[in-house]
Amino acid sequence: MAPSARAMNVSTTTDKPTDSLGNSAGNLLSREALMSRPLAMHWLVCLGLFLSLVWKKKFFQTASNWIEWVQIADPFFPAFFRSPDVARISFIGIAVLLLSMLAPFWLFVVPGETYRRYVRTAITATVLAFATILCVHQASYNDMTFTTIWWTALWATWLSSQSGRADQDKLVCDAAWLSRAILSMILLGGAVGKLTAEYWSGEALYYIYFTHRDFWVFNWLRTNLDPTTVRDIATYYSRVVVIVELVGGLILWRMPPKLAALFAIGTLASIALFSNFLLFSVLSCLIAMAASGFFVKKGVSAVEP
Repeated sequence: MAPSARAMNVSTTTDKPTDSLGNSAGNLLSREALMSRPLAMHWLVCLGLFLSLVWKKKFFQTASNWIEWVQIADPFFPAFFRSPDVARISFIGIAVLLLSMLAPFWLFVVPGETYRRYVRTAITATVLAFATILCVHQASYNDMTFTTIWWTALWATWLSSQSGRADQDKLVCDAAWLSRAILSMILLGGAVGKLTAEYWSGEALYYIYFTHRDFWVFNWLRTNLDPTTVRDIATYYSRVVVIVELVGGLILWRMPPKLAALFAIGTLASIALFSNFLLFSVLSCLIAMAASGFFVKKGVSAVEP
């Protein structure tokens, strides 16, 4: 008697090694590997990081060239962290690595999602290493752009290293909560730095922005209002900035993911839209990281301390 069709139906896929997501090692571009929400979040954040660099390009060139021209020898910085070439290589290195993440041609040659995860993590960790150099280099140590890039790259490295977890919904929720915690810390730090009499009275921002800054908001105010009214607006403007940053820093990490994403993106974008477009070099990567809250499925909770 011939064996039944059921008995003869042997799966050919179980003989192939699979990764932690269950993808066959021979399947180079599986739908799950390309369409998963953690990878979409990671790609979006890499885009935000790249936009921060694009916004910073001109200023960074000026800063690194300035150090070379004047040849400052500050004993606080070792020779390695005074070298303009080190700063330029780190900046260009981040840009090249991020481009490789945004247009990942290596997907076609790296077999299996497990190995691709290793590549993604290595690339993002190298971005973090270059950002670390820029955070302590003489040309860029006092620049907030590279500080926010560092925190965002740290988050992206963690997310990439965890992307093989089986509980993808939980991973997305945990990543969104971690992004909120980082953003809360940054907002709270900004608020604490402004808890001075000069900021509460509006004096600091009045002289920084309202008296001479060539920007559409301040140009309109100076053109259409008398100086006394402009000075009063500067006081309220400064107090709103302090209060929003303080409240955001205290509660953002506890807010629901999607509501927190809306609040964070609105707050961060308004900082640049109503004060200086160049601040998008600082904020683009944070805005992209804040958007991770939109990827969280309803009813999934993060592990919180």
